Amino acid sequence: MTTNRPIVLILASDPAFAREITAHWPQDHSPHPQSPEFIVLDEGFSSDLQGSHYDLAIADASSVEDIKNGKRNAPNQRLQQDLKQSFAAAGKPAILIHSDPSRGLYNSEGAVLELRREPGLWPSVAGLVGREILRRVQAESRSREAEKNCAAAQAEATLGRYMVEMRTNVNNALTTVLGNAELLVLEPGLPATVLAQADTIRNMALRLHEVFQRFSSIEKELTVDARESCKKASHAAGS
Repeated sequence: MTTNRPIVLILASDPAFAREITAHWPQDHSPHPQSPEFIVLDEGFSSDLQGSHYDLAIADASSVEDIKNGKRNAPNQRLQQDLKQSFAAAGKPAILIHSDPSRGLYNSEGAVLELRREPGLWPSVAGLVGREILRRVQAESRSREAEKNCAAAQAEATLGRYMVEMRTNVNNALTTVLGNAELLVLEPGLPATVLAQADTIRNMALRLHEVFQRFSSIEKELTVDARESCKKASHAAGS
């Protein structure tokens, strides 16, 4: 799902089909409206859908008003089957508009919803259904993002708890390192290089000690914030 406008792919050889879809697309009156971006392609590009970036496809698979040998052409079953196979391979939601009177008004097959082309009604129905599909896709995308953020927060919380629990052990180890470094620095007759190394160990131990002191401060701040939040929640519930 895009972070900006959702993309609706319209597959049709007849330009009027795309005009009907866009003209009858319902207005979004939600608190954060997002009108989709429409991209029009010929049905011949349906085989290239896999890997394409879109959120919903709407395809025209209806029969053409054409008379040959005194008979009306049968609906293009091959085209419909090719489109359904392309949509299934792409793994994205799709709406397939057909005009076969022998089939029901709608039929769902996996992520593909087939709608019969009812005169005067099909553009509005396709728009309403398409909008609801996009809302579902957006909701699922937000849910996946929330789960991802929750997992990351839990991992960070686990690491933080471990560091807090190990703080005393680390401080004890740092105290030992720092004490021995201090003794080395005071040891008479040591080479200058050894003294410099001992001084470096002492400075690094002090720096690590400061880091863990900061952890203690953050822990206290978080505890105070949690208490204040609980107090505010209690006051709000009592008022």
